[in-house]
Amino acid sequence: MTTQLCILRFGTRFSTNLLFVNQKCSISSRHSIIRGFHSSNAAYKASFNEKETFEKILIANRGEIACRVIHTAKKMGIKTVAIYSDADARSLHVQMADEAVNVGPPPTNQSYLNIENILRAIKSTGAQAVHPGYGFLSENSTFVKALDESGITFIGPGEKAMADLGDKIQSKIIAKESGVNTIPGYDGVVKNVDHALEIVKSVGYPVMLKASAGGGGKGMRIAWNDQEVIDGFKIASQESLSSFGDDRLLIEKYIENPRHIEIQLIADKFGNTLYLPERECSIQRRNQKVIEEAPSVHLDPPTRKAMGEQAAALARRVGYVSAGTVEFLVDPERNFYFLEMNTRLQVEHPITEWITGLDLVEQMIRIAANQKLTFTQDDLKFHGWAIESRVYAEDPEKYLPSIGSLSKYIEPIGFIGKNEVRCDSGVVEGSEISIYYDPLICKLSTYGETRDKAIQTMLRALDSYIIKGVTHNIPLLRDVIGSERFGSGKISTKFLAEEYPDGFKGVDLKEESLHELVSIAALVYVKRDLRNWNWKTGKESLFKGELNEKVPNKWDLYVNVNKDFSPINVKVVKQNENEFLVTTGNEQKVITTEWPLETPLINAHISVLDQKRKTVTVQYLDPLPVGFRLRYAGTKFDITVHTARQHELSKYMIEKPKPDFSKMILSPMPGRVVSLAVAVGDVVSQGVEIAVVEAMKMQNVLRSVRVGKVKKIKVKPGDAVAADEVLVEFEDINVETKEIE
Repeated sequence: MTTQLCILRFGTRFSTNLLFVNQKCSISSRHSIIRGFHSSNAAYKASFNEKETFEKILIANRGEIACRVIHTAKKMGIKTVAIYSDADARSLHVQMADEAVNVGPPPTNQSYLNIENILRAIKSTGAQAVHPGYGFLSENSTFVKALDESGITFIGPGEKAMADLGDKIQSKIIAKESGVNTIPGYDGVVKNVDHALEIVKSVGYPVMLKASAGGGGKGMRIAWNDQEVIDGFKIASQESLSSFGDDRLLIEKYIENPRHIEIQLIADKFGNTLYLPERECSIQRRNQKVIEEAPSVHLDPPTRKAMGEQAAALARRVGYVSAGTVEFLVDPERNFYFLEMNTRLQVEHPITEWITGLDLVEQMIRIAANQKLTFTQDDLKFHGWAIESRVYAEDPEKYLPSIGSLSKYIEPIGFIGKNEVRCDSGVVEGSEISIYYDPLICKLSTYGETRDKAIQTMLRALDSYIIKGVTHNIPLLRDVIGSERFGSGKISTKFLAEEYPDGFKGVDLKEESLHELVSIAALVYVKRDLRNWNWKTGKESLFKGELNEKVPNKWDLYVNVNKDFSPINVKVVKQNENEFLVTTGNEQKVITTEWPLETPLINAHISVLDQKRKTVTVQYLDPLPVGFRLRYAGTKFDITVHTARQHELSKYMIEKPKPDFSKMILSPMPGRVVSLAVAVGDVVSQGVEIAVVEAMKMQNVLRSVRVGKVKKIKVKPGDAVAADEVLVEFEDINVETKEIE
């Protein structure tokens, strides 16, 4: 069957009944491997023999992690079975697998969390083992028990160890008994809001409310006062129930200004429990990791050893096997406290693979097949530095998910001929980002011999990553990675809140970067102008032969960026084929450009007088009526370019008035209305809860931004809504008389 036939087949609308599909698609090499994956560590090469493992495994997951597991299984000669919901029928992981089974409608509780349907899929395909990836059923001990009873191997820890350590309340008790440093708090289940308020009196503010069964930032809220405890308890428990089917919460003292550092473990069934180099995951937003790196600049060898030994002791106490991760909070003095244990493969495992050379998925598979680790703790050395950026389909300014089709999608590659860029993704051009699942597009990781080299490679990779069709968070990732503070390594979990107290608004253009952008924008205009001249004259190539008086070689332009700055006069003189002398203000630059006009990437090599030459990568996104849209330093900018005459006449143009949405509550994202807290006729004050909208398992409370009376409610709980859809309309009231104006 060809790839095309597979896509057509999976385009069929399946029923909710299980459907077995036998397929062997020919996926291009670009997507049948994880680009950048390598195994250079000597310990890895000798870690396992070629003893038989499994003939066929089922991956109980979707997206990039399903593709990741399939990659290693194929390398090991193991056949794979994918499961998918109706919404994922044409997804990449379905195409990559040898077989695929539909397990239900899009909602996760009817498909990827539907244990009964997944067990039927295992039985119908004859899979001998199941890899759960992360999320979904990866830490569900009930699922592990059901597999055990069916004689199917779970590629992960045993049921009891998972139950003991996967539950945050129980794991904290076990950690204390194992001699692991723990955070002060309440070790039992919080019964209700009143119980929570009672607990807080003894613990003291601030506190963290978090889901007992959860992870990934779901069901977590920080509270600094009683009202935030009341609000946070409601939202955290609802998110926990939606994400994990369990609404139990625990309460801990919130450690201020900490670092989030975790220890990767690997343990076999023969008593060998080893710890790998740490990962720093301090760059977080709403308790969800955004950027990770390995190792951490904060740890010294004694602290690293102590954390690793405590993590291993915890795992040994419950007989833990397979890969797992113990997470710690570390204060500025390197005191560390147990946070939780994730009894699964971590999202950020690629950076550990970079610096150790280990394939952690292969380790998990071989351990599940009763193979013994053949390397020791002393064999585990790390080399270089690795950074991971989580590329999400989301608005980085509002921190809200974005859905749609990837109309243009090109992943970055290495830049100096080395294996230095890795993309773990589950999408291709044309893939749909659905409202039903996590909006992760790709885990982009880079490697360098030093931290600075890994950072510089990440900056180039982010600048050359082409994603169109959905809004994405590359602007935020690029700004963080390129910041002076991140470069210094002086980070904490408060990094984003401190660096962007009013939220991320895009790159902050200083004078130097502004002039750099307008200079490149002027050259984009010139390149297009030259192309148009070439087309009009019918000549084969403008850049062949000598310049003559008919060919334009000088331009006097006025460039405006987002209409946020005054237009800047830019003078451009063409010196040879791709080299231009550009003048902005009192500064002159010699810029050479590499821009095949059929591609969106523009590489500008800039020399300012005798200063060191630098290369800047800019993306050409879209044409505009009098200009174009560029992506510079990760952020989109609308560029207006006028000739001198156009600039003179532009002062007479009338600005179009903006619509007034001040009397409306709009949905900030596509999602589902969970609840409405008001009725028609209610008078509300500023800050009052109006509605809760859920998307991709995260709940967002929408509050009134003004005093008003509810005039019309256009939705009801359960309704699906689009981004910017009007939910509630208000009418003004006189605050003193409470009369409608």
